[in-house]
Amino acid sequence: MAQRSEKQKMLAGEPYHAGDAELIADHQAALAWMARYNAAAALPADERRAILRERLGAVGEGAVIRPPFHCDYGYNIRLGDDVFLNYSCIILDVVTVTIGKGTQIGPGVQILTADHPRDPAARATGAEWGRPIAIGRNVWIGGGALILPGVTIGDDAIIGAGSVVTRDVRARATVAGNPARERSGDVMAAG
Repeated sequence: MAQRSEKQKMLAGEPYHAGDAELIADHQAALAWMARYNAAAALPADERRAILRERLGAVGEGAVIRPPFHCDYGYNIRLGDDVFLNYSCIILDVVTVTIGKGTQIGPGVQILTADHPRDPAARATGAEWGRPIAIGRNVWIGGGALILPGVTIGDDAIIGAGSVVTRDVRARATVAGNPARERSGDVMAAG
């Protein structure tokens, strides 16, 4: 049986080493693409969307990402129709990030699939892995929120500005805080 590449391990959510030559090349290609995309801020949305489709795994009709935008690889990101990401969003996409139709994401949001060992000796080996993130349809994520590895956010949920989402959020729930907890009533989700 052939040994699996570090990229194959990464995509499977297994421990891998990001310093692998193939992954470095993929990341360098993503950096070059981001430089081009971020320099295209003044282009019409449909032209920017065409550039997004060159690198991202899926880009729905009407999807918008306002530059600057940053990601690890790009090819693990899937955007539904009419998804909107405001300025300065970061997606660490070592595994799949899916964002459902009509979701709105405020400025400075970070969506982070990359995870690391908790044990210092294991962490020192350089191994890491990813846990997929799934964001449902018609979700509103306020500016500066952090979505941590392995989180699923249900349809129609609201994530308050500046929240740190460490666990799954049920459909139609409103969460806020650090760590984010379910709230009743209005929560500012600015952005």
